Amino acid sequence: MTKIDRRAMIAASGAALLLPRSALAQKRADAFSWDMLIGRAQRLARGPFKVTPFFPGADKIGYDAFNQARFRDDRTIWNIFGDDTGIRLFPLSSTVQQPVEIALVDKGRATPLRYDPTMFDAPTGNAVRDLGPDAGFSGFRIMNAARDGDWLSFLGATYFRAPGAEKQFGLSARAVALNTSIAGREEFPRFTHFWLERTGRSSVTVYALMDSASITGAFRFASELRAQGVRQDVDAVLFTRKAVTELGLMPMTSMFWYDQADRAKRTDWRPEIHDSDMLSIAGADGTAHCRPLVNPSAPRVDAFAERNPKGFGLLQRDRDFDHYQDDGVFYERRPSLWATSRKPLGAGEVRLYAFPTDSEYTDNVAAYWTPATPARAGSRIEASYRLDWSSAKTPAASGVATVDNIWRGQSGEAGGDRLLIDFAGVPENQRPDIWVDVAGGTLVKKAGYPVLHRPGLFRVVLDLRREQGKASDIRVQLRAGNRPFSEYVHYPLGA
Repeated sequence: MTKIDRRAMIAASGAALLLPRSALAQKRADAFSWDMLIGRAQRLARGPFKVTPFFPGADKIGYDAFNQARFRDDRTIWNIFGDDTGIRLFPLSSTVQQPVEIALVDKGRATPLRYDPTMFDAPTGNAVRDLGPDAGFSGFRIMNAARDGDWLSFLGATYFRAPGAEKQFGLSARAVALNTSIAGREEFPRFTHFWLERTGRSSVTVYALMDSASITGAFRFASELRAQGVRQDVDAVLFTRKAVTELGLMPMTSMFWYDQADRAKRTDWRPEIHDSDMLSIAGADGTAHCRPLVNPSAPRVDAFAERNPKGFGLLQRDRDFDHYQDDGVFYERRPSLWATSRKPLGAGEVRLYAFPTDSEYTDNVAAYWTPATPARAGSRIEASYRLDWSSAKTPAASGVATVDNIWRGQSGEAGGDRLLIDFAGVPENQRPDIWVDVAGGTLVKKAGYPVLHRPGLFRVVLDLRREQGKASDIRVQLRAGNRPFSEYVHYPLGA
């Protein structure tokens, strides 16, 4: 997974009237429909892939210049008072140098937007001023009613982001993941065209055409701003130009540098730095799987075989400001993202891929669904799923105790490891059994007890001995007889 500079994904905000007609292309609107978009993606896949050239001068627009070029308030699209679907556009930059085409859809007709450099206020000397009238846009953002923030953003490749209830951006989603865990072979498709249709006061449907060397696709994102966060119902129809070794559907990308369990990776003064801290999977059999994120010493892939899972997601479960002490970007407010297929997925794997990072500006974690059926050349692949961006610690109601915190250190035995897992939601009168399995090491001893003065908190303490120079994979679950009492925890020790 290529390093993503997360700073380049953030732009300035603003406030408020209707888009002047001069911003619309001077030609008649074209007929548009979902079926027409699918047909266009299919025809595109039958021909050779053509790379969109970089626009001259875009490489001179760095992070500061991009953020200083502010889309003018009075040029906001669909700017009706009290409407949450006002749209502002992004200029090109050194991060996104290939322009995308954007059109507005109304009553089955699509009218393209024309780039106009006067849409942006930029200081003298800013390179955005030098792009000229044919530059094009890099993406767009959907504003809230107050026009002081946005609730949906599409910017770069096929990446898009939305906030949870706390109105904070964090991790990203994308259309597909291609060969993400295969060293040197990851491919990044891009959205080349967008069509935007207002569907309600706080809802908009985004249609997108995707293209790359291996695959094309038609996407429909029916997006709604809700009190709990943004909800998106996504439909995708993909066409493969050639075989794809690893196809990732419903992919999401995040950043994990370190947490309280991994102090050795910490070089910053803040106690924890991460956008997400947990992969959660709701299995078809009702099992709630939990894989805490780590910053590995080498690229690592974890695969969880499932058939028709109920959903999966990357969560920001730790929501305590004291654990981060970040008074600038507020990591405890980052959204969780949960994906639920609206059709049976069949057999496949939820995969988690991570590579090492030493900063908070690199997205180094990806999670996605990989079907068991290979994506052969000439295939048509359909997906329908829901994305919920929220501030929930457990988007999928599991009815079992959940992991609250994980701690690591040395055990009393020389060279041994101690792993502590705190489970929340255990009644004080319960003494569940502790089931443990260790691969690549030995369990020396285990213990579990309720934490005094912390109602519902049950601490599991494991002393382990790893094989020399190797990592251990540990599985832990609280059980009451044969009945699961907690999430099924998967933890890599020494990864």
